[in-house]
Amino acid sequence: MAKQANKKSKKPSIEVSKVSEIGGSDLNDLCDAAEAAIEEGGGFGWLKPPPRQTLENFWRGALMVPERSVFIGRLDGVIVGSAQLIRPPRNNEAQSLSATLTTNFVAPWARGHGLARALTATVEEAARRDGFLVLNLDVRATQEPAIALYENAGYVRYAEHPHYARVEGAWVAGYFYYKDLQAAE
Repeated sequence: MAKQANKKSKKPSIEVSKVSEIGGSDLNDLCDAAEAAIEEGGGFGWLKPPPRQTLENFWRGALMVPERSVFIGRLDGVIVGSAQLIRPPRNNEAQSLSATLTTNFVAPWARGHGLARALTATVEEAARRDGFLVLNLDVRATQEPAIALYENAGYVRYAEHPHYARVEGAWVAGYFYYKDLQAAE
C-alpha cells in the first residue's frame, strides 16, 4: 500500500533546455505537442494543425535562423512544449536591446506542472545573458492562461489590437506586452 501511495505522489520532472538540432522521437514529440496546442487554440498562428511535414519543416527551419533560439520543455523526459527567443536583425541598431518571446506553448495534457513558467523564465534568462534589456511578446486575447502567466511574471500590457487574428470568421483582439529585464532582476 505504501509503495502505491509513493508512486501516485511522485512529482513529474520538468526540464527546459536550448536545442540546436532536433530529430527522431524528439521531433515527433514536439510535433505532437504543437498539434495538441494548436487544436486547443494556442497555435502560434495556426488555427488547425498543418500536415506533419509542414510542422517538421517549421521546427527544423526555426533552428536554422541565426536570430532564433529554440527552447524545449520536457515532462518526465518527453518534449511537451517549446518557446523561442528572437533577436533583432544586426542592422536594427535602434532596437538592438529588445528581443521577442514567441511560440511559447505547452501541450494541454502536460499543463499544471510549472513548465510554461519555466520556459518563460529560461527565455528571459537567455535574453539577459545576451545583453537584452527588454523582452516583448504578443498573445491572442482568448489565451487567458497565457495572459495570466505573463501578467503574473511582470509583463506589462501596453497595447491592444482589435483585429489581431481572424478565427472562425470573427476578429479576435491581441495584446502586446513587454518586460523590463533590468527592473525584473
